[in-house]
Amino acid sequence: MSKNLFPTTVDLEIPFHDVDMMEIVWHGHYAKYFEIARCALLDKIAYNYRQMRDSGYAWPVIDLSVRYIKPALFGQVISIHAEIVEWENRLKINYLITDKDSGTRLTKGHSIQVAVDMANQEMCFVSPAILFQKLGLEGF
Repeated sequence: MSKNLFPTTVDLEIPFHDVDMMEIVWHGHYAKYFEIARCALLDKIAYNYRQMRDSGYAWPVIDLSVRYIKPALFGQVISIHAEIVEWENRLKINYLITDKDSGTRLTKGHSIQVAVDMANQEMCFVSPAILFQKLGLEGF
C-alpha cells in the first residue's frame, strides 16, 4: 500500500541503563524503542495487544529490521516515529528515530506482524476484518 496510516511520534530521553560505558545506546534497545512507538500507534486505533487477544488473534512479530545511522547517547531526547505502511496481508510498521532538537536521523527500521487465529493457531494469509475496522477501512 502506498498510503501510510496513523503516523505517531513518541519522545524519549535516553536513560543511563540503556547505554554502554561509552554512553552510547546498546543496539538491542532499539527494538524496545520501536515497541514503545508501536504501542502508542496501536493505542491510537484501539487495537493494542489486549484488544488483539480479545478479538481472537495473536499478532507475533515475524520480521524486524534495524538500520543504524548515528548513535543515540545518554541523556539525548529522541523522537520515535511509527506509521502503518501495509495492512492487507500483514501489519508492517515503519520507524524513524531522530534527535528531537535537530531532527538528525539516527535509526530507521520496520517490523512485520501477521495475524494468527488463536482458536486453531493458524496463520491468516489475509488480515482479519477487525484490523480493517480498526483502521477505518471496512469494505476495503
